[in-house]
Order: sequence, then structure tokens, then C-alpha cells
Amino acid sequence: MLLYLLRHGIAEDHAASGSDADRELTEEGRRKLALVLERAAAAGVRPDVILTSPYVRAVQTARAAAAALSPKKEPVDAPALTPDGTPEGVWDVLRDHREMEQVLLAGHEPLLSQLAAFLLNCPALQVDMKKAALVAIELNAWRGHPHGALRWMLTPALAASAKKESK
Repeated sequence: MLLYLLRHGIAEDHAASGSDADRELTEEGRRKLALVLERAAAAGVRPDVILTSPYVRAVQTARAAAAALSPKKEPVDAPALTPDGTPEGVWDVLRDHREMEQVLLAGHEPLLSQLAAFLLNCPALQVDMKKAALVAIELNAWRGHPHGALRWMLTPALAASAKKESK
């Protein structure tokens, strides 16, 4: 399986409701996310399923990913991807989708960095997941502890740079 970890885009500082779960993406957040998703589409990212934290900013990120990468797929809520989630909890969810070729997770920090270190079996690894960053990890083993391989990482800055170079 190719697993994609997508951190939500830049979100407003406070939601009108006062709840962190209700914060929405900003225009800048949507723009930077679109840059990353455009490059991801060009690289052949086509998730069979998109799982998302139920927080508004993650759902908006997942819907943008679905529109850009898998137009016929609707994101599926995965409560394990909330900010209080654990890598082990996400691993349990992933194992339910192990037959899929490509899976995308839309979520939050620090969970996504912790998840990357867990999946790569490298607890000391410090992955700096910028907002709207996308990481690709190849997973092949599903018994016991995961054994993944980092394939690539794409940030909004790299996506913008690649776009300028292609003009």
C-alpha cells in the first residue's frame, strides 16, 4: 500500500463557536493546499479511500483532496485521526484497509509526525509536517509492528517552486 499523510491546510485561529474542532481553512490555506494537490495529482496520487479527522479543517482538506485526486470518492470520517489520536489507533484503522493500493489520511500535528515515525519503525525520527504537507509511505507488512519506507514528502513551498520551474 502507498499511504499518504496529508496535514490540513492553514486554518483560522478561532472558530465563531469557540471550538477547536470547528476551525475552517483560510483562503491562504486553501491556496497552498491546492498547490500541493496539483503536484500530487501530477505524480499519480489516486487514493482508493480518503480517511479524515472529523474536525472541520481536516474534512475541508480531505474534500479538496478528493476533488483533486479521486473525484468519485467521498472522504470517510476516522475519529482515530483527531488531534488526540494515537499512532496505534490509526494503525488499527489502516489494517482494516490493507487491501487498498492507495490510502490518504487527512489529519493534524503532532499525530501525523508521530504516525510517520511509528510506521517507519523509527521512534527518533522527527518529521516536520508543515500545514498542507503530504508524505508518501510504502507499507508492505501488516502483522505485528509496521515496517514502512518513506517514499517522498511534498510541502507547499516545494510545490510552488516546482510550479515556477515548470513554466
